[in-house]
Amino acid sequence: MTQLPLNGLVADRPAILSLSASDLEAWLVSHAAPAYRRQQVWGWLARGSASFDEMGDVPKPLRSELEREFRITSLRQIAVSEADRGLTTKTLYELDGGHSVESVVMRYSGRSTLCISSQAGCPIGCPFCATGKFPFGRNLKANEIVEQALDAVRLLGAEGRRLSHVVFMGMGEPMANYQAVVESVRRLSDPELLGISPRRIVVSTSGLIPRITQLGEEKLAVTLAISLHAARDELRDVLVPINRKYPVADLVAAAQGYADRTSRRVSYEWVLLAGVNDTERDAKELGRLLRGKLAHVNLIPFNPVDDTPYRAPERAAVRRFKGLVEAQGLTVTVRDTRGRDADAACGQLHERVMAERTKVSA
Repeated sequence: MTQLPLNGLVADRPAILSLSASDLEAWLVSHAAPAYRRQQVWGWLARGSASFDEMGDVPKPLRSELEREFRITSLRQIAVSEADRGLTTKTLYELDGGHSVESVVMRYSGRSTLCISSQAGCPIGCPFCATGKFPFGRNLKANEIVEQALDAVRLLGAEGRRLSHVVFMGMGEPMANYQAVVESVRRLSDPELLGISPRRIVVSTSGLIPRITQLGEEKLAVTLAISLHAARDELRDVLVPINRKYPVADLVAAAQGYADRTSRRVSYEWVLLAGVNDTERDAKELGRLLRGKLAHVNLIPFNPVDDTPYRAPERAAVRRFKGLVEAQGLTVTVRDTRGRDADAACGQLHERVMAERTKVSA
């Protein structure tokens, strides 16, 4: 794992993507440049340019003006960790103001996926999640979300790969930062920028029902993922505390409403915790909850987090639970568990780096 200094300073120049397309075009015109130069700049960003000087078809005086006025990105790498023989790369970034977030690049045959963060920390407080162990920082701006993707583009481009899928399953509750997340999805899918199909973008939520309804009206056709983890309120109140405000039956009804409006199957995420939610009772409750719905169940073996009472199930227990859920008539997959040695669970790299810095300063 490599580390860079954490300084907490706010830079004086805005990031180029903090400007909307129209605002950047207005800036260009005010600097005696045609508005179409914005498309050229965005094109270079989409190809992974790390500096304005690389933008060969942009006149050099304009490149110099851009360099004086803007930064390519507002993110600063703090640490990089690799796992799975180089197939998984996790990066910890410092934001303006000193908070930090993580993103994870996962390479598969035929595709490359970025797990992206939308908040520094998370206000939901799920007890099995490493992100919930430290205080909530702030919402990310839309450009800070997109900049994670552009950094992944640079990383993958050097390997002859392209970024094909994005999942909002990193740090934070995306629906609690709704406007920035929706704006970032529009930018990620904009053919003048990254051009990633919304159908290849997954937006997850622990259950903010009003935002699920709102997302269904955006006409974005992204895949909705529900962080479910339990099919009865008694257990979900503990594992996902927001369930006390938005009970599980109401949540599934809202998700089904999204499926009906978009014709998109909803993914239900289920982190498997040994002896907690991997029993026959849990499988039957899940079947009753989702049977007949446009739904897919995604089982995720728990990535162990220090100082929590939860354990990862044995492989045999995962297979058994998968069979029990399939017996309920549901479509089920087991997510490939990536990056255990890269601290790939949300918040783990942040926790390790912060702990190391505390030791150094003590």
